[in-house]
Amino acid sequence: MTTQALSLFVSETIGTVSAECNIPENAYCVLTLAHGAGANMQHEFMVALSESLAEKGIATIRFNFPFMEGKKGRPDTPATAYKAIDAAVLKARELFSGLPLFVSGKSFGGRMSSQYLALHHSENVKGIIFYGFPLHSPGKPSVERAEHLKEVKVPLLFLQGSRDEFATWELIKSVCDELSLATLVEIEGANHAFKAGKKNVIEVLVEAIQNWILKVM
Repeated sequence: MTTQALSLFVSETIGTVSAECNIPENAYCVLTLAHGAGANMQHEFMVALSESLAEKGIATIRFNFPFMEGKKGRPDTPATAYKAIDAAVLKARELFSGLPLFVSGKSFGGRMSSQYLALHHSENVKGIIFYGFPLHSPGKPSVERAEHLKEVKVPLLFLQGSRDEFATWELIKSVCDELSLATLVEIEGANHAFKAGKKNVIEVLVEAIQNWILKVM
């Protein structure tokens, strides 16, 4: 595996954001990996996930959203987030033009990625992976944030902890049951940060991702 530092051009007004690509020797697909609202692309979860996926032949492009690049406290508006995701998708197509492309994201990054796909139906994107879809705020069960998922035209993989504070299991299951292209995988004992005692959650996530990608492909 090799690691390559990248710079993604987002727009004339926003400028560029940092990105990093983990490249396996024999990659068979590539996925973009968007961070959550509280940590950037170099968070230990993001790095460990990228490196573990690369070990299985899955190339990744992690990137910062503009708000995180500029060290601002409040997450970007959806319109700005979409531009960053689009830049990552374009870079993935440029660097890995012959490989199947998937998008993915942790919490906020996953939701922004699915909203992007709901508006941009691209034949180049084969599917989307969520690492903890943030269905609602903690203690405030709701499914309004899932409405746009009905407009996503590619397969969806939901990796959700059974103790996720941002998505009660009953609600996320009901959402996925109504989406014909959705696959829901329960990570037993994990919370929204994918902490589950001594369990190696990254290993569980990567196995589920690899199995799903091979089925989709």
